[in-house]
Amino acid sequence: MDQEYTPLKIVIVEDNTALADIYKTRLGLIGYQTFAAYDGEQALEVIERELPDLVLLDLMVPKIAGDEILSRMRKSEWGKKIRVFIISNLNESEAPQGLRDLGIEGYVVKANLSDDQLDQLVDKLLKPAGQDGTTSLELESTVTETLATASPLVSEQPPADPPTEQV
Repeated sequence: MDQEYTPLKIVIVEDNTALADIYKTRLGLIGYQTFAAYDGEQALEVIERELPDLVLLDLMVPKIAGDEILSRMRKSEWGKKIRVFIISNLNESEAPQGLRDLGIEGYVVKANLSDDQLDQLVDKLLKPAGQDGTTSLELESTVTETLATASPLVSEQPPADPPTEQV
């Protein structure tokens, strides 16, 4: 009894076509069905048509901004429950207010995200625990750290040096 495998779908909303193609290729190679949208209007059309398992959403895209895409998704029947992860050049503190209230999985600054971390982050969000036997504890730790650092508000200030004990 062969069950037909249907890959999980991801829509990448990114106006930088080279970066979108990199994301698309990398995620496609690890088994996801990927679609790219390069502006807000196209994003809403593709998301509604494909009803993906995850949307990787840039906030600064032409025609309709990412926060408005998210807002429209949440107001529609088809987009209420689609998982969204924000990947933007803006720090979360600079992003439009209320993104978390609209239900996002997390937020990360593009410059802080390597290609490998993107793959791992997507796997962590979409694959049930233990589904992929190839995940090592080291990778698991890296993804957990990435998710942990992606979620809280990000400050523009560099991290402070740990306090030193004075003798």
